[in-house]
Amino acid sequence: MNIPTVNVVAPVAPRSIADTGLSTVMMRDIVLKTMFRMNIELVSKLSIAICLPVPLTQELIELCRSQRLVEATGTLHATSGNEMGFRLTEAGRDRALDALGQSEYYGAMPVSLDAFREQIKRQSIRNIKVTRKQLVDSMTHLILPDSLLDHLGPAVNAGRSILFYGPPGNGKSSISNGIRAALGDRVYVPRAVEYAGQVITVYDPVVHRSAEPVIEDSSTLRRPTNRHDSRYVHCERPSVITGGELSLDMLDLGYNPTARIYNAPLQMKATGGVFIIDDLGRQSEPPQKIVNRWILPLEESKDILALQSGEKFEVPFDTLVIFSTNFHPNEIFDQAALRRIFFKIKIDGPNQEQYLKIFAMVAHRKKVPLDEKSLVYLMKEKYPTISNIYANYQPLFLMEQIMSICEFEGIPYQMSPELIDRAWANMFVRDEIITR
Repeated sequence: MNIPTVNVVAPVAPRSIADTGLSTVMMRDIVLKTMFRMNIELVSKLSIAICLPVPLTQELIELCRSQRLVEATGTLHATSGNEMGFRLTEAGRDRALDALGQSEYYGAMPVSLDAFREQIKRQSIRNIKVTRKQLVDSMTHLILPDSLLDHLGPAVNAGRSILFYGPPGNGKSSISNGIRAALGDRVYVPRAVEYAGQVITVYDPVVHRSAEPVIEDSSTLRRPTNRHDSRYVHCERPSVITGGELSLDMLDLGYNPTARIYNAPLQMKATGGVFIIDDLGRQSEPPQKIVNRWILPLEESKDILALQSGEKFEVPFDTLVIFSTNFHPNEIFDQAALRRIFFKIKIDGPNQEQYLKIFAMVAHRKKVPLDEKSLVYLMKEKYPTISNIYANYQPLFLMEQIMSICEFEGIPYQMSPELIDRAWANMFVRDEIITR
């Protein structure tokens, strides 16, 4: 598949304490906490742990030494390039414990909120320009009419918001995932962001797929310099998918009262990528209320978050939001809400020709021989019973049912009117009164 390129500019590793955008006290305390929690003595290993270049890490160690929080062990480590070791003094351990009492965060230095804003501008989702071919290539498993792509392409390139609606089982979720695959390129995700002395963790291995190779720990001070600021992780553009479980509190900062650390909300983790709200209308919150939460981000490309203290602050909002629902939009939204969703695209079921193409593609993939007599029976006898209403999910459903029946009966994969009948019986539930 052709990958769209935006020539994302990598964040440059800081060369001085001032370049980090963090306070000296915060950086010093993270160094002490990291040495204490990870039992690190070597500057080279500490550099890896806090994600800063070795010279800058050495400068922080010297700062700690000047305050008598760290001392040299007096031992050269032969296995580590004769590197001098360092350890916490008693005052250093006391300071580390005091700092841990304020926040359990240690390890990678966070990036400042201002630096985060600047990096988002460099890798904005709105810089992506996807072609028709890239969309088609990312959805080769789907049969899509050209008219749908006519609407879908401009919506993706706008990088704003899209509403998919239509009857269930016609690929709204699959199309949403295909859009993410079409984006294709990579961005830099901060491990953590700092605001007002508070740490907000952003990088999440569940959400973000790192594109970086695993680097073995180096024990030498002459470790090769990273090509970018290692406080960021080079990742594929993120994709966050939520469904009926979505609640509004998931869109707020999460706070761990034990560790005293904040966790970024879902939309912040999706920065530079796609946020998919599937099955809209199935959440505990009404759809109108969910969309109202997105009005400011969608209109002004910024979001408002709040700390435990009640202090509010702005974070950039750079995410392609995709709403997907089986309801008609007029049933669940007022016109003001609909106006704020930039593209509304109906995903209909296939016509008979498209349905047969899907059926043939699924049969080929599943290695089930097509049988003309059985197909005629399916189209002439079964579909008229549901007013010839086709859905994209049905070919795969029927094929997997047929395969399961064949395996149970101990016969090769095949099609027959009898097998069609047995598979069809599991696709719908007959209306009837159950006596209890």
